[in-house]
Amino acid sequence: MSHDRRESGFKRRTRVADARATLLDAASPHDRTESVPVESADGRVVAEPIDAPAPVPGYDRAAMDGYAVRASDTFAAGDRSPAVLAAKPAEADAVAPGEAARVHTGSAVPEGADAVVMIEQVEAVGDEVEVFDAVATGENVGEAGEDVADGQRLYESGHVLRPSDLGLLRSVGLDRIRVREPPEVAVIPTGEELVESDPGPGEVIETNGLTVSRLVERWGGEARYRDVVTDDPDALREAVAADLDADVVVTTGGSSVGERDLIPEVVDGLGEVLVHGVALKPGHPVCLGRAEGTPVVSLPGYPVACIVNAAQFLRPAMKRAGGTDAEPFPTRRATLSRKVASEPGVRTFARVSLSESDEGGNSTETGDGDADDDALPTATPTRASGSGILSSVALADGWVVVPEPREGLDAGDPVDVELWEVTP
Repeated sequence: MSHDRRESGFKRRTRVADARATLLDAASPHDRTESVPVESADGRVVAEPIDAPAPVPGYDRAAMDGYAVRASDTFAAGDRSPAVLAAKPAEADAVAPGEAARVHTGSAVPEGADAVVMIEQVEAVGDEVEVFDAVATGENVGEAGEDVADGQRLYESGHVLRPSDLGLLRSVGLDRIRVREPPEVAVIPTGEELVESDPGPGEVIETNGLTVSRLVERWGGEARYRDVVTDDPDALREAVAADLDADVVVTTGGSSVGERDLIPEVVDGLGEVLVHGVALKPGHPVCLGRAEGTPVVSLPGYPVACIVNAAQFLRPAMKRAGGTDAEPFPTRRATLSRKVASEPGVRTFARVSLSESDEGGNSTETGDGDADDDALPTATPTRASGSGILSSVALADGWVVVPEPREGLDAGDPVDVELWEVTP
């Protein structure tokens, strides 16, 4: 379908969830993988299923300091009638009937032994040990494979590795694993008014490309941060086409319907515009498309709108290209300090700063399981409007999302603040 940017405004705006779903349908995981050392794999995406090549532990091990014995030799042992066993050297390889060997927590249980008597229940007397407590078979013994069984499936393809995962991988003897290469995202700032420094009248220092590039890297991708491209259709077409080998192309600026908003036509000429205009504030003039199989995300030029749309559309598309899904941003419960207005049918992202309450700012639970709102931090909107005010988001701690059915939020309402800069 040909895209006509000269349409008067946006007569129809796509809901955020529908726009995101459409974009994700146009994105697909790349197939590039690499082998990396386990110690450097934090945050990487598993490329193929990982099975344990060895059990953990690889042997029966003592779960307590004490003496390894045959449980049957301790039958009826007690304080007044201890079982008397022959003492074997520490860490002996085997225990025969009537013998006991000193063991330490984590050491191998000698062959023939099937239990460990805690050191508190044993007294060494010359070449013998007196056992004052009967033990059952398997007592105080960790069996081989108790932690991880031989051949056990540890992780499926697509799992995002955490520090604890790396420890588990090393524990089973793995030194290297195969992961997906980070998705590559071409970031192309556009606009004839943009300069790198020393702006004159009518000029603006380029910030969107820098911000988006660093967000891409924080979210686990590799950014190709390109030079500014002026508002010329041929130059824009050449710039976008040159980076269609990336997993995602993102442009900043020029996505609306004005005379200098050329990106939607460029994308349509190279491929297809899938969505132009989303029911989102700030930043409804986002344009989502596809060219030669590559998703193209065209972000509005206003800095706040650019960041909001990057989080809502670029991040999930980039994650999909990298073989995983975007997890929800972490949230913190807070109390809204003043009213936030919102247009019904539009999802609004209100930037807020957090300040701790007198009670310490940690939410608590009441007897019926509800949070005690008096102990919540306060969320104060940094600015009710103004998608071009970069400081309103840079000085915020997160944003409050007003869903489409709501006509704003009232002062005193408990809200969830999305901490969009805390984690990938």
